[in-house]
Amino acid sequence: MSIGCPSGPEKNSGRRKAGRPLDAAKRAAIVETAAQHFFLHGYAATAIEQVAADAGVSKVTIYNQFGDKRALFGAAVTRECEKMRGHFSLDAMPQGSIRERLTAIGQAIFAFLFRPEMIQFERRIAAETEADPAIGAAFLEAGPWRMKRNFADWLDHAAAAGELVVSDPLLAAEQFVSLCKGMGDLERRFGAPVSPEARDQRIRGAVDLFLAAYGMADCGSVDR
Repeated sequence: MSIGCPSGPEKNSGRRKAGRPLDAAKRAAIVETAAQHFFLHGYAATAIEQVAADAGVSKVTIYNQFGDKRALFGAAVTRECEKMRGHFSLDAMPQGSIRERLTAIGQAIFAFLFRPEMIQFERRIAAETEADPAIGAAFLEAGPWRMKRNFADWLDHAAAAGELVVSDPLLAAEQFVSLCKGMGDLERRFGAPVSPEARDQRIRGAVDLFLAAYGMADCGSVDR
């Protein structure tokens, strides 16, 4: 399915010089187009030439702005993660009690991970990582690890506000996401449907357990 691009990241990108900065709209168009290609076709089968054509720019423009295919991939994954990361921004917190905000975040995590294109994309990246582990590392850094750090910052802020007692925000962030996913993470990879009722039950349980471990007595958590 390759359409004329190297099967891995370009080798000589370190010698490329950055071009003049693009305006925000054109850069966004390139990243959006690249994200569509990476999600639909995977990393190896995405050609810089086709991304450039569909975005209405030259291949040289993409190389000058991003350096190589792997950097463009990182920018595309980052863009796709912005929708969920917005819930973790200190400037865009969901409103309500700590329970209500954690519930909203749990729902965002679930919705994000269960998008059909995300499931397909993860499968493609997992397969391509066998041939080039750096592709998997780029995905983890641009997506899951960055979102984990952002969520940890959110939890740290909630702790500073007296809503939670969290000594290790990174660990707590990982635990909350794992609680929300439950077996659903495995089920989605193998095509098993997850009903809205099962989703809501998982998220409620995740929030209950998380607040039992990290919540304050006046936040509605179970007394410790």
